Amino acid sequence: MELNFRSAEESAAALRAGEVTSVELTDEAIARIERDDKVINAICVPDFDRARAAAHRADQARARGEDRPLLGIPVTVKESYNIAELPTTWGMPQYRDYVPPEDAVQVSRLKAAGAVVLGKTNVPLGLQDIQSFNEIYGTTNNPWDHGRTAGGSSGGSAAALACGFGALSIGSDIAGSLRTPAQFCGVYAHKPTLGLAATRGMVPPPAPALPSDLDLAVVGPMARTARDLTLLLDVMAGPDPLTLGVAYDVTLPPARHERLRDFRVLVLDEHPLMPTGTAVRAGVNRVAAALVDGGARVERHSPLLPDLTEAATLYTQLLVANSPARFPTESHEQLQTRVAGLRADDQSLDAARLRAILLSHSDWLEANNRRELHRHGWRQLFAEFDAVVCPITPTPAFPHDHTPNLLERRIDIDGVEYPYLDQLVWAGLATMPGLPATAIPAGRSPEGLPVGVQLIGPMFEDRTPLRLAELLEQQIGGFQAPK
Repeated sequence: MELNFRSAEESAAALRAGEVTSVELTDEAIARIERDDKVINAICVPDFDRARAAAHRADQARARGEDRPLLGIPVTVKESYNIAELPTTWGMPQYRDYVPPEDAVQVSRLKAAGAVVLGKTNVPLGLQDIQSFNEIYGTTNNPWDHGRTAGGSSGGSAAALACGFGALSIGSDIAGSLRTPAQFCGVYAHKPTLGLAATRGMVPPPAPALPSDLDLAVVGPMARTARDLTLLLDVMAGPDPLTLGVAYDVTLPPARHERLRDFRVLVLDEHPLMPTGTAVRAGVNRVAAALVDGGARVERHSPLLPDLTEAATLYTQLLVANSPARFPTESHEQLQTRVAGLRADDQSLDAARLRAILLSHSDWLEANNRRELHRHGWRQLFAEFDAVVCPITPTPAFPHDHTPNLLERRIDIDGVEYPYLDQLVWAGLATMPGLPATAIPAGRSPEGLPVGVQLIGPMFEDRTPLRLAELLEQQIGGFQAPK
């Protein structure tokens, strides 16, 4: 296999065997970026000189007998992570010259594990889109069809992996920002359990990089294989050393099962608030068939499943309350007038988004209490099932759409248009209760675009969906490089 498309695990084995050096891996990755990224635009902040120096140090360390999980492996980092001496802008023009003084905790963990950081990957403005484009760095194109998006907000990372620009990448996820780009580009990603991986230094400029317990948002790994996700998650997992890490270490429980035939899986392909496109439904059914062929117990319905409509509404409320900048800026009085004009029976997600902008603290507490009821519902479901298979978004990658107001955009599902942001209902299914979810490739659409599914697992049992992802990769195949 071409050096650039080897898994991190394969490259690490070759490095240990002396078959290749980190300098060679790094030079190959840089050459590929310089050759191919002009049309993809995934790497928005290259750091090649320091990468070559880090690769040289990795080779020297290995010659001394050292061995670390990622020693000498070229990787990329989402632009939103602080890296000392490189700009962190989140795509916001007013901060194009902001340079943080120190690395984010996850960048520090990558470097401590021996990784070679090639540079930073592109994001949408403020990380607030399902696409990756901004005024500073331009648009990231999908490697399978340059007229389509690579996804967001970790779109640059997903496109980089699909193109062979490094073996691993780290991203973040609050609205499918790891999982959606993984599907659109045909790679793997894992949204960890909420709170499993420290987030300090993944902060908008020029805010200080202080420890914080974020609601909904997580940081997580991206890769071209399921085993590489586990490798990188083991580097990323653990509390912030300045807070909970003073007292606690993380020991994740092992996967519930090692064999496909021992898994109990609930498969979903319909949502009450949004249809599933034909191509994605076919991907879900392909995975379901592979599970059945492998001997797993597969069900299509369960009375234990928390109500999907309420889950989507709760997620919308919590997301908007957490991120009011996602929506058009209006005066408080204008917003009050708009909300007062809504019909009492308007329970659409658009109405939920508008109401959530004005959510009071007491209203938020009530929503949070309802979330806890959903979490308990998931605990009960995972007493009967080991994982849930469902869509990530209702469609494969869609054409670039840079309409400024997200609320005016539409998503085409089998020829019918729906509100653009409503496609987040599937991402929110795992995000709202804080569950782990692994995105895996599940085939191709009739147009040849990647299609994926997510495997949702029990809270803090991240190894269970990751192991299932590995078994399904063996059953149906995994990443394929774009032609």
